[in-house]
Amino acid sequence: MALKRETTGREAFQKLSALCARSEHCQHEMLEKMRQWGVDADEQAWVMQRLVEERYVDDERYARAFVHDKMQYNQWGRRKIEQALWLKHIDEHTVRRVLDEIDDAEYAAILKPMLKQKRRHTTAGSDYELNMKLMKWAMGRGFTMDVIRQCLDVSDEDEFLD
Repeated sequence: MALKRETTGREAFQKLSALCARSEHCQHEMLEKMRQWGVDADEQAWVMQRLVEERYVDDERYARAFVHDKMQYNQWGRRKIEQALWLKHIDEHTVRRVLDEIDDAEYAAILKPMLKQKRRHTTAGSDYELNMKLMKWAMGRGFTMDVIRQCLDVSDEDEFLD
């Protein structure tokens, strides 16, 4: 049985820089990979410093890409995105700054069609029960109550127009 050889700092830098050149990654992900590879703590610090200096890794750039992708492709709300970025150890100030850049109209435009479709497929005994189910569902997707309420009010008005 062969022993698992530890990765050196130079090898780790080559692997991680190639990985970061293909897609965005955060510092926490890079540190986790180096830990799994058995890279020495001093070499981890050297590799991270070099990755940041050469702009392979930039947590703010990563957060912007993450927010964009999760909103557009996964239809996540701010709260769910915020929690996911917290799990990736992105600085709270960076997260707040990136989330504040989200256009409110674009944000509501993601939720409105989802609520409209969910409304068609949800059964309830009353309008109140239906709205509660829709609110609970949207909160599970990470949307905040104020945006949900705003979108539900618009959806209710649309119902009368249909």
